[in-house]
Amino acid sequence: MTIPPQRTRYAAFERRFGRSLLGQLRRSWRHASLALLSLLMGYFLSQNLISLLLVRVPGGRPAVVLLLVLSMELLVRLRTRVARSEEKPLLWVMLDNLRLGATYAAVLEAFKLGT
Repeated sequence: MTIPPQRTRYAAFERRFGRSLLGQLRRSWRHASLALLSLLMGYFLSQNLISLLLVRVPGGRPAVVLLLVLSMELLVRLRTRVARSEEKPLLWVMLDNLRLGATYAAVLEAFKLGT
């Protein structure tokens, strides 16, 4: 006799993650390449923008970090309100990857600056 699996939050997370991973593998190369390019472009643009703004903005580092955090928070709020379905459109995937690349660049810049 087998015990039926329990409906826990972790089991639901595993199912969602598995569906998401399989969905990524089933999609076309165009979708995957645009998602990867947006991730890299987010990193590249954010890295250059942070380096430029740290020097030119009158408030310095705190103003740049506040602007970056507010813009990322705005993107997350917009995404959760507009794209509620499990299957996100390509535009939202690209925007989310831009945000992830920008976050990675900001964290890397913070490690380089030692703050």
